[in-house]
Amino acid sequence: MDRQPVLEGERTLLRPLTEDDWDALYAVASDPMVWEQHPMHDRWREPVFRAFFEDALAKGGALAIIDKDKGEIIGSSRFQALMDADEDPEEQSSVEIGWTFLAPRYWGKSVNREMKRLMLAHAFQSVERVDFRVGEANWRSRNALENIGAQKTRRTELAKYEGKRVLHLVYAITRDEFANGPLSYSDQGG
Repeated sequence: MDRQPVLEGERTLLRPLTEDDWDALYAVASDPMVWEQHPMHDRWREPVFRAFFEDALAKGGALAIIDKDKGEIIGSSRFQALMDADEDPEEQSSVEIGWTFLAPRYWGKSVNREMKRLMLAHAFQSVERVDFRVGEANWRSRNALENIGAQKTRRTELAKYEGKRVLHLVYAITRDEFANGPLSYSDQGG
């Protein structure tokens, strides 16, 4: 699967993130409101976000989200391969979409819905399932995932941040669920 495609919708353009995107993306990420429910709630701080940004570039799969009308970067998301060390990336059956954030002025404006529709349609050309990992207390993201048809699974992941345990819930959408769900291209309300 091409994890750094160019995807275009009615309102948004998603393209591979580059080093040159630092200033524009940090302008969005430097708003503490973006991270208030996120387990890494201090990602608005420059050194914390710098590590996040460099990790995104190093691992590949990171996309800049651009408002087509304004030509401005309004956030970012990533495709992350899910595979065992000995699994062939061309043979993987799932991928994770995550590390998504948007400028608050775009919350509740159908941008997330369009962006996820584009990313899911792209992913399902190659994989059977897409996973999403979200912090247990991140209700904004959990609600957004449920609104696009993602189902909470029984899987969880435990991580540590600032010496504290952080629980992540795993949501998923299968190819069939996408085709028949709220983001299907036959859904005219999205």
